[in-house]
Amino acid sequence: MNGFKILTIAAMVAAGFAAQGAKAQAIVKIDGSSTVFPVTEAVAEEFQKAKKGSVKVTVGVSGTGGGFKKFCRGETDISGASRPILANEMAECKAAGIKYIELPVAFDALTVVANPKNPFLKQITVEELKKIWEPAAQGKITKWNQVNPAWPDAPIKLFGPGADSGTFDYFTEAINGKAKASRGDFTASEDDNVLVQGVSRDINAIGYFGYAYYAENQDKLKAIPVVEKAGKPAVLPSQDTVMKGTYQPLSRPIFIYVSAKSADRAEVKEFIDFYLKEGGKLAKEVKYVPLPDAEYKHAHEIFTKRRTGTAFGGVPEVGVEVAELLKREPKE
Repeated sequence: MNGFKILTIAAMVAAGFAAQGAKAQAIVKIDGSSTVFPVTEAVAEEFQKAKKGSVKVTVGVSGTGGGFKKFCRGETDISGASRPILANEMAECKAAGIKYIELPVAFDALTVVANPKNPFLKQITVEELKKIWEPAAQGKITKWNQVNPAWPDAPIKLFGPGADSGTFDYFTEAINGKAKASRGDFTASEDDNVLVQGVSRDINAIGYFGYAYYAENQDKLKAIPVVEKAGKPAVLPSQDTVMKGTYQPLSRPIFIYVSAKSADRAEVKEFIDFYLKEGGKLAKEVKYVPLPDAEYKHAHEIFTKRRTGTAFGGVPEVGVEVAELLKREPKE
């Protein structure tokens, strides 16, 4: 056998092993919301165990907006979102020929937090939150007693998600009446752990992010009960208050968006089947509020039928019920 034939056979054998390796570990690529990340990460870990290494699931955290940018460029199979896809993102996906299936996967309680040594912040009203965070507050509302005269003459130190975050969008819609309408003079990060550290280190700090990051850091933070309207009680975020609908207006559904093209791949289909079957139990384990079983089943029907589009039509909503969303005719 001459050298050329030996090299050719060796190359064929190497190619065969490479093909087997590729087949042995298919990849599901996910990116997006830091709020949805703990749920998706938990599902991904359990799914990979179940598949015994035959599927690799990568889960990135670039924020809801950053995730949609990658998703609409066809770089990911699934995008986590803590608010629905917006009109400009719908247009980007449409221009790139990316169709998507919108699936709610859990509820989150967006949590207002302060330093645990803060002696005066026992509760906060939506009106006071607006006074702190609205665009007009920038450079003007800089001390606590400017918000409430009963509070001290001390500087307010603000920490919140960055502009690519769905949590930022939802909070500003719920509190200020318009998504992305916010003062800009605060410490912003897409990494919620950075916000946790910031608030935990400053007695005059206040911030907000998803409930799971508070639940994991209760020794470093205190959650502030929120008063929705005058005459209503102050309500702490919890699985119970979210399920009862009493923690308003900061309860919200969270989503994954699945590329319709990717959904035809066996590994992606199996992952979503697993997510909608096991996601409720795992969401609860990582301190989120699961959907009712009937709604996971309904979401699975939507996925099975490959019903593409969004129930929101590109416009964010506050206080919407998941059961209603699943019945709506989607828009693309």
